[in-house]
Amino acid sequence: MKENNKEELHILEGERDLLLDHDYDGIQELNYPLPSWWMKCWAASIVFSVAYVMFYHFAGGPTSSEELARNMVKINELKAIAAADVSNFDIAHYNEWLEKNDSKKMGDEVYETNCFSCHAAGGGGDIGPNLTDGYWIHLKNRSPEELFPFIRDGFEEKGMPAWGEILSKEEIYAAIAHIMELKGTTPPKAKEAQGEKVEEI
Repeated sequence: MKENNKEELHILEGERDLLLDHDYDGIQELNYPLPSWWMKCWAASIVFSVAYVMFYHFAGGPTSSEELARNMVKINELKAIAAADVSNFDIAHYNEWLEKNDSKKMGDEVYETNCFSCHAAGGGGDIGPNLTDGYWIHLKNRSPEELFPFIRDGFEEKGMPAWGEILSKEEIYAAIAHIMELKGTTPPKAKEAQGEKVEEI
């Protein structure tokens, strides 16, 4: 077999010393080294893998199940904090919130996102009852003090979720403000009154 002649190959001047002696079906390779950044990453991965194995297998590092349990504890703590924030209603705080925020814009957004599917556009009612008339199924009067715990706790038997587990206190305030503004409006195709006529506050 004829030996490859480096002089007969199309090799750049600076590549002659990089040409390897072996060939594959007449094809020869240039011995280009890997980029330095790649070599550094490769070396770092080896160092990391050694540290990883030592920590998790020999030094008592937490398992995936233990990490999950720790994260769940943190999540439950955050839920408890959020629940405590939503648990109580203060009319003074609510009125202060109304003064400092664009309650109409926020109320429209909260209603559209969370309430529209059951109570329809304009609060006329669909699966859920009409929110515009003076009749309520579960409330003694139409007031923020009555609406807050009802929205927060819901009524699962009738399909009303406990929004306190989903919405923030401010979002519940916004929903209340929106519902209070619906009083006396006349949306098209509104449902018939349900429940008992209550005192309007």
